Amino acid sequence: MARYTVNNYTVENLLANIKSGSIAIPEMQRPFVWDGSKVRDLIDSLYKGFPVGYIIVWQNPDVKLKDGTMSIGKQVLIDGQQRITAMAAAIVGNEVLDDHYKWRRIAIAFNPQEEKFEVSNNAIRNSSKWIPDISPVLEPAFDSFSFVMEYCQKNDIPEQMSQINSIVNKLRGIQNNSLGVITLANDLDIDSVTEIFIRINSKGVVLSQADFAMSKISSNEVFGGNITRKTIDYFCHLLESPEDLKDIQKNDTDFSNRPEFDAIKWAATKVSPIYKTSYTDILRVAFTYKFKRGKLADLVSLLSGRDFETRDFRIEIEEDSFHQLHEAVLQAVNQTNYERYLMIVRSTGIVRRSLIRSQNVLNFGYALYLALRERKVDSNKIEKIVRRWIALTVLTGRYSSSPESNFDYDIKRFSAYDDPTEFLDLTEAGELSDAFWSVNLVQRLNTSVASSPYFNMFLVALVKAHDKGFLSTQIDVEAMLENRGDIHHLFPKNYLTKKGVPQVQYNQIANYVFLQQEINIKISDQAPCEYMQEIYQQCETKNPIYGGIVDIDELKENLRQSCIPDGFENMDINDYSAFLEERRKLMAQKIRNYYWSL
Repeated sequence: MARYTVNNYTVENLLANIKSGSIAIPEMQRPFVWDGSKVRDLIDSLYKGFPVGYIIVWQNPDVKLKDGTMSIGKQVLIDGQQRITAMAAAIVGNEVLDDHYKWRRIAIAFNPQEEKFEVSNNAIRNSSKWIPDISPVLEPAFDSFSFVMEYCQKNDIPEQMSQINSIVNKLRGIQNNSLGVITLANDLDIDSVTEIFIRINSKGVVLSQADFAMSKISSNEVFGGNITRKTIDYFCHLLESPEDLKDIQKNDTDFSNRPEFDAIKWAATKVSPIYKTSYTDILRVAFTYKFKRGKLADLVSLLSGRDFETRDFRIEIEEDSFHQLHEAVLQAVNQTNYERYLMIVRSTGIVRRSLIRSQNVLNFGYALYLALRERKVDSNKIEKIVRRWIALTVLTGRYSSSPESNFDYDIKRFSAYDDPTEFLDLTEAGELSDAFWSVNLVQRLNTSVASSPYFNMFLVALVKAHDKGFLSTQIDVEAMLENRGDIHHLFPKNYLTKKGVPQVQYNQIANYVFLQQEINIKISDQAPCEYMQEIYQQCETKNPIYGGIVDIDELKENLRQSCIPDGFENMDINDYSAFLEERRKLMAQKIRNYYWSL
C-alpha cells in the first residue's frame, strides 16, 4: 500500500475543502506569524504561476461509531498552515490571529498597470492606480467589465481597457492555480510520518511528535480538543508573556468566559524561572501521568480511537481519551499543583534553572507528582519520592537518551507497585550502588565542562546544606547563585597557565569553587600555599583580609563544606594532580550524603 498520495487542488477547491471542514486546520496550531510582505510574495508567486510548495495532510482513520457504522476520518493539516492562512486572508478576506492573539486583516493591494502587489496602506487606498484589496475582485459575483471601465476612466487610460481587462482576469485566475497536496495514509505511525515530512519538506523543518499530537487535539471540536489546546497554549504563553493576559481576554472573549481560562490566568502573575513549560512539556506531563504511557505516538492513536488489542478504531475510545486528556491538562496547569511541585523542586536544592539543564527530568518529576497525588499517596511520601527521583535521574542521566521509552517504563513501574517507594528502592539499589558513588561518580567528575550535571549536583548539595561560599562567613552558596557569584579556580587559572597547564586541566570542575567577587580579586594569581598562608595569618592576628574569617575552626569548617582536601594550604603546582583526584572523591561523597539526606 502506498505510504502517501499526491493530488493537485486548485486554490479555490483547497480553500473550499478547508471551509467545509473536510480538511481540518487546527485552530490554535500556531498564531499567524508571517508579516504582510510574506503574504504579498505568496500571492505574487501564485499570480506568476510559480510553485509555492506542497501542503501536507494526514488522513485520520475511519472510526467505528456506537451504532456500528463507520465515520470517515477528516484530513488534518500538519504542514502549510501559514500558507493556507495567508491565502485565506488575501483571497477570501479572512482575519488572521497574530502572536498577540489579536484578530486583524492583511489586505493585499494590486496595481494592474504595473502588475505589482503590495501590502495595502493609506497611500495605496488613496490612489486610483491601485486595487486596495484584491479579495472583493476574487469574489464569484465580481463584475469585471464595469470595474475595468471605471478603473480606466479614473486613470485616464481608455486605450488600455483591453489590456487591463486581461490583467484583471489573470488576477482572478489565481484561484484556479494548482497546489500539490500530499495525503499521508491513516495507518502510518508518527515516526513514519515524521520521516516522510522531513524528506518532503525542503526547509528540513523537523516536526516533533508533540506537533502531530497538538494538530490532532486542536482540530477536534466534537470532544473539545480545541478547548484543551487553547488551555495548553494560553497557559504556556502567559508563563512567558504575562503582559498578554488582557489581549487574550479582549480578543478571545468566548474562551476567556470559560472555566478553563479561570484555571490558567494565575500564570500571568506568578512566573517561575526554574520550570517554564512549553506546550510540549504540558502535553507530555498530562499524558504521562494520566494515561500511564510515555510515547506520544500512543496519545495520537488513543485520540484517534485506537483499540490496542483489536487494532481497530472506536468512537468510545476517542471520546474517553479526549475527556481524560482535558482533565489531565487541567491538573497540570492547576496553580496549587504547579506551585507545590515547584516547592518540592526548590526543596531538593534546585533554586536556579541553570542547576538542572534537563527539562525531561522536571517533566517526569511533575508527571510523577501528579500521578502519586491522584493515587492519594501521603504528601510526605510524595515529596520524598519526587525529590529523590529528580536527583537520581540527573545523576544517572536517565532521560538524556530515549526519554519517551524511559518515561513509559518508569511511569508503568511506579503505577504497578502498591507502594511506589518499592520501585524507587529497587532503582536505587541497581543504579546507586557503592561502586557508583566511589568509582563511577568520581570518574564523571573528571571533566572540564562547567555545566556538567555532576558539578551542578555538587552545587545543589551545597545549597541544600546551607553551606557558605568559599572563605565566606556570611554569604551562602544559594545567595551567590541568586546574585551571580563568581566561579573561582582554587588553583588560579593564570598561575596554572604560567606553569604550562593546558586549559582542559586548569578548567577541571574539581578546581572550581563558588565565592564572592571581592575574595576572588584578592586571591588573584597566587598559589594556594601563598594565599592560604595569608588567611591563616589573618586568623592568628584577628585581622580579616579574605571574607572575614578570623577563627581557625571556622576556617576549617568552611574548607570542609567546600570539599577542600587536607593540606591544601601547603599546595603548589606539584600537588595539582593529587589535589584534583582527592577533591573529586570528597565532592562525590558530598553528593552521596546529600542524596540520602533527601
